[in-house]
Amino acid sequence: MGNRLTKIYTRTGDDGTTGLGDGNRIAKDHRRVEAYGTVDEANSAIGMVLAVSDVPQAVRECLTEVQHDLFDLGGELCIPGYVAIKAEFVERLEQALDGFNEDLPPLKDFILPGGGPAAAACHLARTVCRRAERRVWSLAHQEEVNPEGLRYLNRLSDLLFVIARVLARHEQGTEVLWKRGKQTG
Repeated sequence: MGNRLTKIYTRTGDDGTTGLGDGNRIAKDHRRVEAYGTVDEANSAIGMVLAVSDVPQAVRECLTEVQHDLFDLGGELCIPGYVAIKAEFVERLEQALDGFNEDLPPLKDFILPGGGPAAAACHLARTVCRRAERRVWSLAHQEEVNPEGLRYLNRLSDLLFVIARVLARHEQGTEVLWKRGKQTG
């Protein structure tokens, strides 16, 4: 492992640039920074799901592993040309997705984001993950990006949707279904 940070602020970013993992400096609003920054946001949002105390152990283990993967993906995006996410990562998500989805009833209606605290946090993590995927695609339109990272984010948002359904049942026993044209008040 490289050097650990002993001083948190460096002042090198005061000019609107940031350092990449390869030593190059780019603008803080560059597509690459947007991509790995939004992956970091997705990781933090998953941390919010895990902060809820009553998350089933299987979900906790799965999402903790995902957090490590997202850190790897962020590193991959921070170092142009570096590859960390492999096809096996996507396959692992698909297996988890199938496993969690197995006991859920088939979808017949749209589900509103919500439910208990963990389910709502998981829906938020799903939407941040979708945004991260869009940011990485924006980068991929201009620079080479590992396609497995894009596949990973796509599959992860599906997994987070299914886990939100699992958590809604765990917390409240049901999900909130969308009702077309529902008027309030």
